Amino acid sequence: METSPQPSFRDKKVIIFDLDGTLTRSKADMTPETSVLLSRLLKQKRVAVIGGGRYELFKRQLIDQLNTDALQLKNLFLFPTNSTAFYRFENGGWRQVYTHSLTAGEKKKIFDAFEKTFQEANYTHPNDIYGEIIEDRGSQVAFSAHGQQAPLEVKEKWQKERDVRGQLMEILRKHLPEFEVRQGGLTSIDVTRRGINKSYGIQQIEKTLGVPIKDMVFVGDALFPGGNDYAAIKTGIDCLRVSGPQETNEFIESLMK
Repeated sequence: METSPQPSFRDKKVIIFDLDGTLTRSKADMTPETSVLLSRLLKQKRVAVIGGGRYELFKRQLIDQLNTDALQLKNLFLFPTNSTAFYRFENGGWRQVYTHSLTAGEKKKIFDAFEKTFQEANYTHPNDIYGEIIEDRGSQVAFSAHGQQAPLEVKEKWQKERDVRGQLMEILRKHLPEFEVRQGGLTSIDVTRRGINKSYGIQQIEKTLGVPIKDMVFVGDALFPGGNDYAAIKTGIDCLRVSGPQETNEFIESLMK
């Protein structure tokens, strides 16, 4: 990543971050270093975070780690489950602006499609499972190879040695043509309604804040075809790909020099 000061990015009015793999490691809490930097950034810029996890995970990983006051929190906008929900800070608390919940019928169709996909791909689940393999997140259904609570080192090992998500997603899309199917995190596949993705979230930020997309930048680790950040590119927003939280910290520092 280019870490030298970038005037074009320093002039941006809204900084948008992915969560896992960008501000934090997979499902891990934000580090004290990132917390301090993000708190400083919130004094200067409006910041949005778009990630694949539920709001409860955003709260634990991000909000609970911030040491800032209500004035700064008003500059923070949260888009859990890949923009299928939107929260902002108002009147001393976090208010849900919208949520695009899946119906019971849609969820059943997605769960059934996963089972068909596993069979067609001759996919064998790992022996060590931590929590649900397929999770109902309300507005999103997510597959995690070792389960939703798998330790980071287990997920990293699976990604390096056994990652077959490309094959699974190819089959899954045939069963779910009306849904978005994306790679998420280290071991996940995320499914939402078609059109509800990070591109949608960026459009909602433009609409809510009245800031044109040309005055924003999106920072993520999965800006590749099939990655859960890739949809952001379609908006025409300036994008910066990072390899993890350390490069994100360097980028935040470059904005404030």
